Amino acid sequence: MSLIQRGLNLLQRVQSDVQRTVDKAQSAVSTAGKAVHQGEQKLEQFVDGFENQVQQKAGLLGGLFGGSKPDLAFDGKLVGAGGQTFAPGTPLNQLPGVTPKNNPNPSETILYVNGIGDDKDKQARSLQTIADTTGAKLIGVHNATEGMAADVLQCVKDKLDKGTNPAVDTLADTLYSELKAGRSVHVMGHSQGGLITSRALNHVANRLRLEDGLSKADTEKLLSNVKVETFGAAAWSYPDGPQYVHYVNGKDLVPGLFGLGEHNVFDHAGKDAVVRRFDFGSNPGQAHALGEAYLPNRVPFEEARAGKA
Repeated sequence: MSLIQRGLNLLQRVQSDVQRTVDKAQSAVSTAGKAVHQGEQKLEQFVDGFENQVQQKAGLLGGLFGGSKPDLAFDGKLVGAGGQTFAPGTPLNQLPGVTPKNNPNPSETILYVNGIGDDKDKQARSLQTIADTTGAKLIGVHNATEGMAADVLQCVKDKLDKGTNPAVDTLADTLYSELKAGRSVHVMGHSQGGLITSRALNHVANRLRLEDGLSKADTEKLLSNVKVETFGAAAWSYPDGPQYVHYVNGKDLVPGLFGLGEHNVFDHAGKDAVVRRFDFGSNPGQAHALGEAYLPNRVPFEEARAGKA
């Protein structure tokens, strides 16, 4: 069984347990608020207990659970040309991004959030591939890897909006700063990167409402300056406002089980979102691969939004 398949199986088991607890909490709503609170506490306890199990197993199962601890040094950092990393909060226009091989001065900048299991060097290679494919300058928001089980646990916590994820914080702060400065932003996320994007966008929306006092309509209007593309994302819900194009491979288990699969009941792709579906791949790894499955099926953003391709 492949490493990605083991990770998917683990995530599916965790999500099933989490969903059973959520269902119990939701059913309690009709009887008593106290029961709901107890259900939420049980959900938190479950996630904390699973986290302890991961930590215990880390020393026993090596690479699968232990992972690339050195990569944590780059968690939440911005990644530019040559794999250089920069502190969160660095203005995008001050970063030397990754440019297409045939165009050193592209007119557009795209932020890219990588998925599960990618270290900084692998993300840097993806940045070049995306730059060559899109013709844009690429800057990465690095989502560090700690090994399969720890990364899966982080996905669960991202879905619950529980705990801190440096990549979420960096992306949310960057989006907020760029929007407040009157600049539009283009974001791409693959796999967990799409989940991080969803969580970060929710944080930005909440910040605009609570800190800046914007109405729901004004918040969505400001967020419309954000273009979002997701590829095989592990998120099933996105806030209204941004312009979305979601790519979902029908043979990819990640969006099928945890994202915008055709039969997922929790789906909310975002108001006026475009979901482009296709079928590709003979195995889970190939079907989920950014460079092999998703980028070849991507079309220019405006064309995708207009349904021209």
